[in-house]
Amino acid sequence: MNENVIKFRKPEPPKQPRKPNPQLRKLAIVVGIIAFFIAAWAYFQYLA
Repeated sequence: MNENVIKFRKPEPPKQPRKPNPQLRKLAIVVGIIAFFIAAWAYFQYLA
């Protein structure tokens, strides 16, 4: 065919970034809470 013709094509949708595993997020939250309580306990045990 003619190479000078513009071919209109539907653009490909961008790929969605993968969401982190919900169990991994819950685990990180629980570990953060436990670390907070350990830090608070250590503060009052040794510094206060």
